[in-house]
Amino acid sequence: MGWGLWASPAPSGGKDDGTSETQWTNNPPTPERQNITFIETAKPVRIPTPIAVPKATKANHLSWSDSLSATDWQRFTEPRTFVPPLLAVSFAFGFWQFYRSYLRRIPGTGYIKPGFFRTRSLLGKVTSVGDGDNFHLFHTPGGRLAGWGWLRRVPTAKKELKARTIPVRIAGIDAPECAHFGRPAQPFSAEALAWLRTYLLGRRVRAYIYRRDQYDRVVASVYVRRAPFFLRKDVGLEMLRAGLATTYEAKTGAEFGGPEMEIVYKAAEATAKKNKRGMWSKQAGGFFGFGKKDLESPRAYKERMKI
Repeated sequence: MGWGLWASPAPSGGKDDGTSETQWTNNPPTPERQNITFIETAKPVRIPTPIAVPKATKANHLSWSDSLSATDWQRFTEPRTFVPPLLAVSFAFGFWQFYRSYLRRIPGTGYIKPGFFRTRSLLGKVTSVGDGDNFHLFHTPGGRLAGWGWLRRVPTAKKELKARTIPVRIAGIDAPECAHFGRPAQPFSAEALAWLRTYLLGRRVRAYIYRRDQYDRVVASVYVRRAPFFLRKDVGLEMLRAGLATTYEAKTGAEFGGPEMEIVYKAAEATAKKNKRGMWSKQAGGFFGFGKKDLESPRAYKERMKI
């Protein structure tokens, strides 16, 4: 096949019969035919505009080591970053406040904050009973749930208990005075002391504290649970019902836990006096009631002895 066969059609009507070489010889190609150039029209190519790169300066130049130490402040605004630490700190602070208010042991009257009076109660074990209307309490905050009695031991020796208990004065009542500092004991003072020891010594009680008295004792309404049903008993009210105490008769500073409880206490005292229970059993005397002497109340005894 000659060179012109692919560049132009065959002279014999498009048929290649082998005679084309002779035909080209008879009709030599003109210079225009020899210089035919096929040009394919190409689609226009879109050249992207080059991005202007700012020149590196000392102000905006970041090295590889700078990128390692750089702080991504944006991530600190994400909730998953700051919420967990915030919850942890809030929980720790709340637990500390709860511990200070409810689980920290109070070793003595001087450690009770003024804000605790009339708002909080003390749970503890009675370690000693010194008179017919007061005792010493070893504070056990949280009770058995906090491990007291099975994980944390309550001291029993006097040496261990020294300066570690709270003296409590039972509110609303006044029991007969025992012999102190050479003064004679009142009638039924020993009975009142024995009753209170049997009722409270070694037991867990809850004291609702009101104030501190002149002897640095805590004045409180005291409750204890007793068998067989372990119902909560008001210790002061039970002493009045047994006729082993009178209602507190001080002109100022009397505490009953509220006006309603004062009415209840006085009604219990009147019932015991009527039924001649305890100390009231010795009140009658004389012939047909004549010459009868009223029982000297603990308040009258204190005034006579100038206590």
